[in-house]
Amino acid sequence: MNILGISGSPHKNGNTAYALKHALNVLKNQNVKTKYITLSDKKIHPCKGCWKCAGSGRCIDPDDMDDIIKAMIWCHGLVLATPVYMGLVSGQLKVMMDRCVVLRPSYDLPLAMQGKTGCGIACAGFRHGGQELALQNIQTFLLQQGMHVINDGPPYSHSGGTIAGTAKEDSLGLKTIENMMHALISALTHHEEHL
Repeated sequence: MNILGISGSPHKNGNTAYALKHALNVLKNQNVKTKYITLSDKKIHPCKGCWKCAGSGRCIDPDDMDDIIKAMIWCHGLVLATPVYMGLVSGQLKVMMDRCVVLRPSYDLPLAMQGKTGCGIACAGFRHGGQELALQNIQTFLLQQGMHVINDGPPYSHSGGTIAGTAKEDSLGLKTIENMMHALISALTHHEEHL
């Protein structure tokens, strides 16, 4: 089982990175392979909407997205993490999500991410700082890719992992992340058993 975590923060070692690394760390001793990618040092051009990737499955403007796309195809489970900027996902994550149109090469082929499972983590300055709306942005992206979407589950049932303030000091937020990662493993295991 392969799990990919992508940090959409412009800060390499900020709260979002801490939260996502915590999430992947929960998976240790679970017989899971993990991969971590930060967008903080990636050069990703915005999608131009030219649709020249249709049919070929490749963008005509090669950049660091090539390796991200390969990692997304490799994974069974995807965790996207973002800081909350203006109530939404970061610009870095949104540009990356837009460029994932390449995973939808044509309307007569199955989606490359179809049937995989994904979830999100959102970090904001305070408890009700826009995390839920940012997580809905992530969930919409996952659904557009034909993926199954999970949340953090009981007893909290947020739209995903929600961090408020300094990540390493937010015990409640870290618990939502831990719950979500257990739910992710459970969903992937259930899916494997029914293949």
